[in-house]
Amino acid sequence: CMIPMPLDFQKYGTSSCCSKKICNGCNYANQMREAEKKLQHSCPFCRKPVPFTKGQGDKQFLKRIAANDPVGMHLKGIQQYLKGDYRSAFEYYTKAAELGDAA
Repeated sequence: CMIPMPLDFQKYGTSSCCSKKICNGCNYANQMREAEKKLQHSCPFCRKPVPFTKGQGDKQFLKRIAANDPVGMHLKGIQQYLKGDYRSAFEYYTKAAELGDAA
């Protein structure tokens, strides 16, 4: 939709398959389109099927990290920070910044 991404992280999501960010409104519109046409739920960017379990989503997320995806690295840093592992979080944040993530 080309509207700038909201700063409030609760108003957008990140696809575990390709690490693209999508606002909740565009995500809702995509779900409505899929429901109307009776399509399988898929990522609006890469068209991979949306994972049904947390395990499947985590597996896709780890693939993004292994591929040195800067957004994936940043999100892993957030996870580590929330766990209290600040050293590991700093390493992931640093790696994400080196790969071009400006968040």
